[in-house]
Amino acid sequence: MVWFQPNARILIAGQAPGVRVHESGRPFTDPSGDRLRDWMGVGDDVFYDQSQVAILPMAFCFPGYNAKGADLPPPPICARTWRAQAVEALGEVRLTLLVGGYAQKWHLKSGPVTETVQNWRDHAPRVFPLPHPSWRNTGWIKKNPWFEDDLLPALRTAVAEALT
Repeated sequence: MVWFQPNARILIAGQAPGVRVHESGRPFTDPSGDRLRDWMGVGDDVFYDQSQVAILPMAFCFPGYNAKGADLPPPPICARTWRAQAVEALGEVRLTLLVGGYAQKWHLKSGPVTETVQNWRDHAPRVFPLPHPSWRNTGWIKKNPWFEDDLLPALRTAVAEALT
């Protein structure tokens, strides 16, 4: 699900919408979105203002479930087919948030999520790799207190600066 206007100030590069979000027709309309907005320090009014925030996932639609009932990953064909043109149409952004491993691998050619997010300073203040804000990552967040103590304050500052 694409949500942007050219020249938005912040790009959120995500994975793919879950079924609930896909059905809503609006990105991040779930607890993951609530958490992401909290991480960014913004409300719905800013988050859903397409002139401020662009949301460009690695796949535009819900990719389905695997045999265990988990969301399938974004199909690689989606990004290969349209990602470069969509990013080019967006124009220059002030800040890019790479939400989850698929976006990080595409944009940074990076390795594992924990390692990439731990090395966030290598990319800040214009790019912030983030874990997915899903409830499934609550344990990861608790095991990595530096994320909330160090990265999130820097992220909120970068978001505020990008919006001015």
